[in-house]
Amino acid sequence: MARIRAMFGMALAAVLLGAVPGPAHAQKSADTLRIAWRDAVTNLDPYYNQQRTGLILAHHLFDGLVHRDPETFTLRPLLATAWRYTDDTTLEFELRRGVTFHDGSPFTADDVVYTVTTILADPGVSVPSNFAWLEGAEKVDTHRVRLRLKRVFPAAIEYVAMVLPIWPQATREAMGPKAFAETPVGAGPYRLAGREGGYGRLLLERFDGYYADSPKGRPAIARLQIDQVPNAASELDALMSGRADWIWNFLAESNDTIARTPGLAALRAESMRIGYLSLDAAGRTGVANPLTHQKVRQAIFHAIDRQAFVRQVVQGGSRVPDAPCFPTQFGCEAAAAVRYDFNPARARQLLAEAGYPDGFDTELVTYALPQWSAAIQSWLAAVGIRARITQRPVAAVVRKSLAGDVPIGQQAWGSFSINDVSAIMPFLFTGGGNDYSRDPALAALVTQGGASSNPHERRRYYSQAIRLISEQAYLVPLNTYVTSYGISRTLAFRPHPDELPRFYLASWR
Repeated sequence: MARIRAMFGMALAAVLLGAVPGPAHAQKSADTLRIAWRDAVTNLDPYYNQQRTGLILAHHLFDGLVHRDPETFTLRPLLATAWRYTDDTTLEFELRRGVTFHDGSPFTADDVVYTVTTILADPGVSVPSNFAWLEGAEKVDTHRVRLRLKRVFPAAIEYVAMVLPIWPQATREAMGPKAFAETPVGAGPYRLAGREGGYGRLLLERFDGYYADSPKGRPAIARLQIDQVPNAASELDALMSGRADWIWNFLAESNDTIARTPGLAALRAESMRIGYLSLDAAGRTGVANPLTHQKVRQAIFHAIDRQAFVRQVVQGGSRVPDAPCFPTQFGCEAAAAVRYDFNPARARQLLAEAGYPDGFDTELVTYALPQWSAAIQSWLAAVGIRARITQRPVAAVVRKSLAGDVPIGQQAWGSFSINDVSAIMPFLFTGGGNDYSRDPALAALVTQGGASSNPHERRRYYSQAIRLISEQAYLVPLNTYVTSYGISRTLAFRPHPDELPRFYLASWR
């Protein structure tokens, strides 16, 4: 670990040498919150990206039928004023009257039906597992709509709250999907005011026509300027040099530096996201792939000191999840998981038993911080697994993963902040583009876990799925995420455990 810590120090020094010292001056006088993040969103339509930054934009530019309170997770009316189950698989919503989209067009049941019908029919939707429970929508009258479920699905309302933003039908049809993705129109508290440098800078402004009864409230800050920068060093430099008021997800080593800088503050909060290694057990990257051997995958578990990884690399209170899900999610039955200790000797023994006594060469594809992937690479190399790192932006890694071109992927999933394992397990294990196990028995267990209204049955199915995933070593849970925020001290900003920054709740001090 000494070599890894040295790498951290050099990376941090390089950033700080390039930064302009002194306090950052927030744009309080211009009423513009300047945000810098490196996970660039190039398709602004929330249904066609699976990025966390895309979800953040969606909750600012769009509204859905239901709102989830960020403090209590209580579900509250948003575009719908009330809802009820008319039977086990039908949800009926009363819609709010007097709501307009950013272009002034009125919100009605037609917009809800159009949104649901379109996304269910389009194979290009980025995360189809988010809507696998949904059969369709039907209009009852102008301000009443029903959602039809394919099956009993207890988490339905939470999905409605988190991942079902409503499009304006007439506007999107007139613009066309491509133009709408470039300049989307929603009913959220902010509207897209423009872009600069392609998608390099996004400009949002407070929507003055936003309805008064929204639980999101009227934003206190008039404008958001989002700079989508290329890397973590650029983010940190923007904050330290006074060109940004808010950044996040930087190296743990930067936390104290930011906290000591006059005019800046550093915050940390564990978030509903896990980091993991996906392993190509199904052989999608080639039939000669050593990762198709169970013992090779188990060797990888034993090769990585996950406790040292969360303690020394991630830091900030990160934990090693035993199961492939966030610990608070319903169905994340950690006791069902097979546990693997850090045991390099056992890892080498398993590699030899699998026919790889001298190890093998492979590729580690990731968008994680370079220091994180370097740590994993180092532990693998110590047992003979020579992993070449391919570092790419999130969108590029997602494309590569969906194409079946990732032998080992160091990635993360935040479940769209849904506190139920149905938001992560179907994404990873039911035959979609991110499924590198392709195990029909596992897919069946995951599907059954999401299809029952009986919580005891759901836990039983998910426990069996977790046991199978860990026995077969299909996926290595590495860490919970601890989200780090660097902000100007003139900004009143509060992080939430669902890893969804809500700038519409921020204000100037």
